[in-house]
Amino acid sequence: MQCQQIAQHRCTAVKQTQVDYAQLAQQLLSADRNNNRQEITALVQTFADVVARTAVAQIHYLRDGELVVYRRERSRVWQCRFKLYSNAWYRVSTRKTDLEYAKQHAGELYDEARYRERLGIAVTQRKFSEIARATVDELNKDLAAGTGKKIYADYIGIINKYFVPFFGERYLQNIKHADVAEFERWRNERMGKKPKSSTLMNFASAFNRVVQTAVTRAWISERVAIPKLSRKGERGQTRPAFSAEDIERLRGKYSAFVAQAKTATETARRELLCDYVEVLLLTGMRHGTESKNIQWRHCEWHTADGVRYMRIYVSGKTGPRYLIGKHELAAVLQRRHQAQTVLRECEFDSILGRENQYVFEMQKDLPVRFFNDTFSKLLKFSKLTEDRAGQSRTLYSLRHTYATQALLSGTDIHTLAKQMGTSVRMLELHYSKLTATMAAERLA
Repeated sequence: MQCQQIAQHRCTAVKQTQVDYAQLAQQLLSADRNNNRQEITALVQTFADVVARTAVAQIHYLRDGELVVYRRERSRVWQCRFKLYSNAWYRVSTRKTDLEYAKQHAGELYDEARYRERLGIAVTQRKFSEIARATVDELNKDLAAGTGKKIYADYIGIINKYFVPFFGERYLQNIKHADVAEFERWRNERMGKKPKSSTLMNFASAFNRVVQTAVTRAWISERVAIPKLSRKGERGQTRPAFSAEDIERLRGKYSAFVAQAKTATETARRELLCDYVEVLLLTGMRHGTESKNIQWRHCEWHTADGVRYMRIYVSGKTGPRYLIGKHELAAVLQRRHQAQTVLRECEFDSILGRENQYVFEMQKDLPVRFFNDTFSKLLKFSKLTEDRAGQSRTLYSLRHTYATQALLSGTDIHTLAKQMGTSVRMLELHYSKLTATMAAERLA
């Protein structure tokens, strides 16, 4: 009897601590070797029966077995799993500790999931903040792998600074047109200004990327209509450019600008800058994103109709492409070749399409990333820091100059769009002022 009392006491303790019943019985068997073994054996069987009954009590089948409510070991909260029309099992916590409440909530989850599946709506619901985090992770991975576009960094900033603070706790599928309008008012107040058209396009594209992530991961059905952000806004100011006379003046100042340098390092930097300016003027490529990583293996001769052209492979904001430089480009690259001690003994044609060394570098394998300061000195020296409208010129003004001169010379806008790695729409948007007045000489 004393053994049975001990067993009952231990059994109560086991229910509270979830210690294994069979293990406890074995401990009792070892501790009470002098007692009746038949009684101890019966006690072991009793514990086994309790274990079996307890295990069964942790699992409950509802809705003809398609809905299961269960509780994990060492957990007070009930879980549920159920089968969808697709025969896929879906698992979720009821967040209830009471069994009856858990069964009721599990039934509600089951009915809602079946209803959403019939409508073609994703069963899982994720808050905007979770989808945003997944989107940012994807963009960062693309940037790290070198397959992402530079604009992805802007998308990440927009998502973290604007979308998450405003939409973070909402569900994407519940966002309505009124919510978007409210966001746009809130965003403008936070920015302290009315954003230009180009900024609005970045916001709209970033928002669409979040929606795309949700659809791709089956967090929302593509059938759900999500309102779009507005892309219409005031056009930004036309970027400052150089006229043909300005370019002639700039080129005429190169030699004096280089001669003014006080050290050999500064002389080399200024010579490099002048050649860099020429490459931008002769190709229309983007400063930084496309030009900084050009290697000799990216440059090659291209022959068409018996005429040889210099072709350069670039990769930047809109992905990789080939562009054709003006004929003067070859002489600029040959100067860069002779300026590089490691390669100057090699024939110029022999390094094209082969060498991994950077075209614009101050020392081996170290590309010069920014020329802004030196270019500012050149503009100041040439007295060309501002255009006629008083706008400050930058290295990007050289790309704008290339586009302007190309359009004025009669280059087809579709050809120019491919050369510059942009769209016809963007060219029309930024260069719409190239009207009959600007092209008067050709039209008269």
